[in-house]
Amino acid sequence: QVQLVESGGGSVQAGGSLRLSCEASRYTRAMGWFRHTPGKEREGVATLPSGGIAPVYADSVKGRFTISRDIAKNALYLQMSSLNPEDTAMYYCAGSDIWIPGLKEASFPYWGQGTRVIVSA
Repeated sequence: QVQLVESGGGSVQAGGSLRLSCEASRYTRAMGWFRHTPGKEREGVATLPSGGIAPVYADSVKGRFTISRDIAKNALYLQMSSLNPEDTAMYYCAGSDIWIPGLKEASFPYWGQGTRVIVSA
């Protein structure tokens, strides 16, 4: 099992930035960020394996969000810029011992409790 703890959420005005962090209890091959808005399905935002392989981003965040990892700290980050109200959601950190390229929720068996991001117009 893996415990994942997110932090860094909050309220920000449109155009602003936030940095989310996730601490894992141990190393996992792949990690990712997902988000959920009430009334919608949870969607993949960005995923990243270890080993220098390129990350995968949702089209809606490309050029605005950057995912990164600190393997030594078992940490995952999401730098979010140019935020807009459509980015308002609960953001979840996820981990997997297997890397399956893509943004599918089913590829990640380990999940954190989430951190809320609110972007006001």
